[in-house]
Amino acid sequence: MSSLLLKNLRVLVTCDTQDRILEHTDLYCEDGFIRAIGPNLPQSAETVIDGGHYWCYPGLVNTHHHLYQTFSRNLPQVQNLELFDWLTALYEIWKGLDETVVRLSSLTGMGELLKHGCTTCFDHHYVFPAEGGGLLAAQFAAAEELGIRMFASRGSMDLSRKDGGLPPDSVVQTVEEIMADSMRAIETWHNPAPGSMRQVALAPCSPFSVSPELLRQSALLARQYGVRLHTHLCETKDEEHFMLRTHHMRPLEFMDSLGWTGPDVWYAHGIHFNDEELRQLSKTGTGVAHCPISNMKLSSGVARIPEMLELGVPVGLAADGSASNDGSSLLEELRVCYLLHRLHSSGKAPSGYQILKMATQGGARLLGREDIGSLAVGKCADFFLVDSRRLELVGGEYDPSSVLATVGLRGPVDYTVVHGKIAVKEGRLTAVDEERTAAEARRACGEYLARA
Repeated sequence: MSSLLLKNLRVLVTCDTQDRILEHTDLYCEDGFIRAIGPNLPQSAETVIDGGHYWCYPGLVNTHHHLYQTFSRNLPQVQNLELFDWLTALYEIWKGLDETVVRLSSLTGMGELLKHGCTTCFDHHYVFPAEGGGLLAAQFAAAEELGIRMFASRGSMDLSRKDGGLPPDSVVQTVEEIMADSMRAIETWHNPAPGSMRQVALAPCSPFSVSPELLRQSALLARQYGVRLHTHLCETKDEEHFMLRTHHMRPLEFMDSLGWTGPDVWYAHGIHFNDEELRQLSKTGTGVAHCPISNMKLSSGVARIPEMLELGVPVGLAADGSASNDGSSLLEELRVCYLLHRLHSSGKAPSGYQILKMATQGGARLLGREDIGSLAVGKCADFFLVDSRRLELVGGEYDPSSVLATVGLRGPVDYTVVHGKIAVKEGRLTAVDEERTAAEARRACGEYLARA
């Protein structure tokens, strides 16, 4: 039995259904789950942390990422391109992906996420080169090494340039190949049990790189196995124009016709939904992963998050791919999200605490997880700690529930705990040597880019 006790936490922000904010309280964890919360708990534990100066928050849930892109960020030749041109240029690099690149880029990206309070990462991997090897196995190995909760996807593409899509021929597969490997991925990796560290979703890339048949078959297979569905949707006006020209339907209408709405479906971005479509998302329980920094960098637009929240659309926060963000910090997304919607929606903009709940409870809902996203007895012991005595937080301590979005946190958190195990201590990863990992990743990144 493993146990962890946080003693006398200065503040515990639960993000639970009652929005409880507790002061001078203990939190006791056993075998990965929270077993007790309250003042002066009688328990002892293998590991005890004095929480007298710490603010404690639920672990952040990243609902959309492309970890492999960590090795193709900040490239000068693509910095000022918008989505379609950006993708076309970068596919020439991504077609060289292999197990080594995926493992080390995943270690790098998820390491950064952990250091900034993220405890669950959903990754949308959809580039499977013919000679790439076991890419999902490489991702899960990296997650296990770091100690982060991993939700991977068996993404896919079946339309290459010759079919009117964007990717090169070497990274697309037939519907039959994709379905067979999707079944294998689910049967090999997906664990639906409470506290699971490994889950799988089916995630065809986007309506402009996959066929209607692939979308239809993916939806049928996902529901057969009881796993979730994810794709990009309504990210740009170019996508909307493509769908109207090719399928004579708007993107959401097209997806709905193929079985892609419902509480087991969430879309990345969701910028260009109209009023009627927002109501349809709410009615069907279809969710949206909000990626504010990526949307700003690629000049894609601003998602209508205030209206979505008002209508009850499930919304989570996401970093998106490192090449369309140049980073992997949900703490940064929190503050940018807050400021972006203050600028565009003023009085209707979500509060700092509402955005924290998007990144915790909201993310858990998108992933179909009832065991993460808030701090309560019976939930997974996923949380992070911030030392309230930091110089940069002086004067900002009067509303700990909002401070991460309003003031922001520069630098890593003090502790990140995943399933009751300390993954970050004093701002450093505990399971890997950061300098050695960075050096190995840097070499692999250079060789990968040189091959392109």
